[in-house]
Amino acid sequence: MSALVQGMALCQSTGSLVGVRHPELGGMGVGDIDVVTAFAMSPEKVGKDLSEAIFAPPNNFPRITDDLPPSGVTVRRGLTDATEIERVAEDLAGAEVVLYAAPSGRQETASAYAEAALRAGAAFVNITSDTVARDPRWLDRFVAAGLPLLGDDLASQFGTSVVHHALLRLLEERGLTLTSSYQVNLGGTEDFRNLVENDNTKMESKLNALNTAGRVELAPLGYLPHLGSHKVAHINIEAQAWGGTSVSLDLKLKVHDPSGGAGVIVDLVRIAAYGLRQRRGGYLPEAASLLKSPPSV
Repeated sequence: MSALVQGMALCQSTGSLVGVRHPELGGMGVGDIDVVTAFAMSPEKVGKDLSEAIFAPPNNFPRITDDLPPSGVTVRRGLTDATEIERVAEDLAGAEVVLYAAPSGRQETASAYAEAALRAGAAFVNITSDTVARDPRWLDRFVAAGLPLLGDDLASQFGTSVVHHALLRLLEERGLTLTSSYQVNLGGTEDFRNLVENDNTKMESKLNALNTAGRVELAPLGYLPHLGSHKVAHINIEAQAWGGTSVSLDLKLKVHDPSGGAGVIVDLVRIAAYGLRQRRGGYLPEAASLLKSPPSV
């Protein structure tokens, strides 16, 4: 969350709109988002002010602002099992939106935080590939409670899935026939490390985002620590044009993975907050373009 917290602080202190897709959503600017509580499992983070904790290991996102005053938010210990849901729900009292951003592949943890959000009367945004918003049982409960539920798995501002999907759509629009395609994703963040071990839901979510009915292959995710917060993707597309002539495209994309997520999170949080204030429960369709696997997929 270092990229998110630092980026919001930069927007608030300088008014910068660099990398901001929507300066205003639901009457809220990026600078109107306030963090009221935070959770972590790392001993290096728990008990520290959020402005200090975001730089503690295993964070590897660079410092982008030297002016980060104390936030007044002390990082609390996160959920260790379902017996602590009530404790977390009490800590969430007063929050409008709960952002779930733990590493993907921890379904029980994702469900426990969704339950805590329900008990706290807050909207829930799941940016991991674990199934929450796609589960009809969760969706029905959030609808009944009048609380927004957004997910699953965010589509980065300019990530592999977004670029790959756009290229495939362009082929179709221009009348070319897709023969085959693949993508390779390498990264150095802790989320990548975790996904190498628990990649089932992530692979499913990426395929959902591409929506190609089996015509695209995804190589297993690769964790390379020396990449740090960077993600490197390789995309190949093979197609046929008029008369069966061949078209081949190879593309390399390198981005800061956490930044690509943070630029979408600020929109998802504001959409969820606006929906909550309008008393709109369940999934909000306006978030569809920001997600890889919304309920309709």
